[in-house]
Amino acid sequence: MDRFDDIPETALAWHQAGKGAALATVVETWGSAPRRVGSQLAISGAGEIAGSVSGGCVEGAVVAEALEAIEVGRSVMLEYGVSDGDAFAVGLACGGTIRVLVEPIGSVMPEALLADLVLAREARLPVAYVTGPGGRRLEREGHVARFRMDRSGFEDDGETFVAIHNPPLRLIIVGAVHIAQALVPMARIGGYDPLIIDPRDSFASEARFPGETVVHDWPDEGVRAFGLDARTALVLLTHDPKLDDPALIEALRSEVFYIGALGSTRTHAKRVARLQEAGFAEADIARIHGPVGLNIGAANPSEIAVSILAEMTRVLRQGA
Repeated sequence: MDRFDDIPETALAWHQAGKGAALATVVETWGSAPRRVGSQLAISGAGEIAGSVSGGCVEGAVVAEALEAIEVGRSVMLEYGVSDGDAFAVGLACGGTIRVLVEPIGSVMPEALLADLVLAREARLPVAYVTGPGGRRLEREGHVARFRMDRSGFEDDGETFVAIHNPPLRLIIVGAVHIAQALVPMARIGGYDPLIIDPRDSFASEARFPGETVVHDWPDEGVRAFGLDARTALVLLTHDPKLDDPALIEALRSEVFYIGALGSTRTHAKRVARLQEAGFAEADIARIHGPVGLNIGAANPSEIAVSILAEMTRVLRQGA
């Protein structure tokens, strides 16, 4: 899956092509600002743009400031709000205010640092770009809450800004059933890259999942090939232990942030017993959300898919 936010990659490409480039990052918001902190806009020296810092409200003004910053080789902190006549003229309304940091590549943000950031993103490594009194650097350690919440922002000193760059979210679905047909498009809208694993050709077909990645491997082989990390969710939908359990065992040995398994309370109790016999500890088994999904009274495949995606979001943002 292509990243939704390939802004650093675009800025680096423009810079290396000799066009000049800058990255504009939302570093603070108040009120009803349209983009969250950490949102980015890449600007080339030729006036090309990629991304957004305000959904279109102040982009024109930011581009003008960025072109000047590229020319003189300095960073600039911009602030727009309805109390600012110039900002109101470009459309920032409803009481919203934003601060935007503009950093030209090369003269302010080192090209090598940006290249390392791009490489980390390509390798699906969570990384924080930190700027402040201590200079500019990348950090892999610390910032646990920020990484989990995808939350960029200023540290307590009010001067050190941490921009979080997390890998795109992924969802592995074992079982190409009706619920999966509803869950896959919902997950895409939610920012996930879905993969369907089911060795049964009649279930896992192009006709049932047009344009999606469908794998006919045995589930444990499929999840190993796809990779399991802290930005991956696994949902088991087959009701068949021969299919669910091998993938479940792989997931329990990994850092996936969410494991959900379809089935009644009685079915889950049997699942727990099998895992206990396989030697898994109580704390490991407790990572499984079964029955899968939030209890919202879901009565059909689409509603069950909604409950699953909602529970995945709760676990991602708030923890288990």
